[in-house]
Amino acid sequence: MMNPCSQTFFEQKYQQSSDPWRFATSPYELGRYATILSSLAHDRYQRCFEPGCSIGVLTEGLSSLCGQVEAIEISPAAAALARDRCAARPNVTVHCAGLADYAPASFDLLVLSEVGYYFSAPVLQGILRRCVRNLKIHGTMLASHWLGSSSDHVLDGDAVHETIASTPGIRLEHSIRYEGFRLDRWKRIGQAH
Repeated sequence: MMNPCSQTFFEQKYQQSSDPWRFATSPYELGRYATILSSLAHDRYQRCFEPGCSIGVLTEGLSSLCGQVEAIEISPAAAALARDRCAARPNVTVHCAGLADYAPASFDLLVLSEVGYYFSAPVLQGILRRCVRNLKIHGTMLASHWLGSSSDHVLDGDAVHETIASTPGIRLEHSIRYEGFRLDRWKRIGQAH
């Protein structure tokens, strides 16, 4: 089986379909995005980091809550589609990069949507420690993951959120399970290790 967090894996998906998970059309996904944005709407953010932005549907929504949105996507085809979708949003930048290799220097909002389960727990822990170090004190980390199972996933959604919760330097402030997905929001506290 191909590595489910490799560029080749995702690029093949986007070569077969411009929206393989129906992020732009699925009532479930659009409802999940609305829930994410609603959960963040109580605040305004200077700089958001959104890894695994796919074709940029959530990215576009985040741009209305944030001064700047820096998004990354490992698939070149999907990154190009996200850039096109957000072309009228001058506060959005989309890079073609993988989460294991990239994190901006400083941000006050980190949005992990449907990305955590492509990594093993040890790899995800390393990524999270790096990201939390770059998240400003009192910054927000939001994670939302599907609770179903897929042969493409290394971890299930609950395991992703448990891994995130064990990361030093964050405190849970909101947690809710919806039909089909989980949404948790943490605040950055103190020093990350």
